Amino acid sequence: MSIKQIDHRPVLVVIDLQQGIVALNTCHPISNVIDNCVQLIAKFRQLSLPIVFVNVDGVAPGRTDTVKSNAEKSADWSQLIDELQAEDHDIYITKQTWGAFSNTQLQQILSSLKITQLVICGIATSMGVESTARQAFELGYNITLPTDAMTDVNIEAHNNSVSNLFPKLAETGSTAAVLTLLDQ
Repeated sequence: MSIKQIDHRPVLVVIDLQQGIVALNTCHPISNVIDNCVQLIAKFRQLSLPIVFVNVDGVAPGRTDTVKSNAEKSADWSQLIDELQAEDHDIYITKQTWGAFSNTQLQQILSSLKITQLVICGIATSMGVESTARQAFELGYNITLPTDAMTDVNIEAHNNSVSNLFPKLAETGSTAAVLTLLDQ
C-alpha cells in the first residue's frame, strides 16, 4: 500500500455518507471513518480543490439472489450527514446504483474541470466505493483510496476489496499519506 502522488487536478469523491447508511452496523467505527473523511474535506477546501458528495436514493432494477428490502426509509435517509459541512459550491451527485458514474452527470462534470485523479472515500467499501473506483479506472482516471476513510457492513467484503481488488486499480494508503502529499 503506497500512495505515490497526488495529481495537479484531483477531486475528492465522498461516497454515501448519508443518514441512512451511516446508521448501519459497520465493521469499523463509523466515527473514525467520518473523521478521516472530514480531514480530507478540510484539506481539499483549504487548497480550493473540488469536492463531490455522492448519495444514493434508489437501487438498480435488476434481479439478484439477495431480496431487496421493501422497508420504508425515513425521510432523511439519503440526506448527507451534517459533519461533512457540505457547501453550496460543492458538487452533488445522487445515484440510483452502486457506482457514482452510472446514469449521472459525474463524468461530464469531471471532464469539464479537467480532473485527472479521484481520491475516493466513504461507505461501503465493497459497493459504492469499489464500484465508483472501478468505473473511474475504466474511464482512465488515476485513483487514490485512503482505506482508513472507508468501511463496509461486512469485514470479509471490505478486506477483499482493500487487499485483492484495490491494488489492481488504484494507489492505496492512509488518510495521513494523502494529506501529506497534498501539503507538498
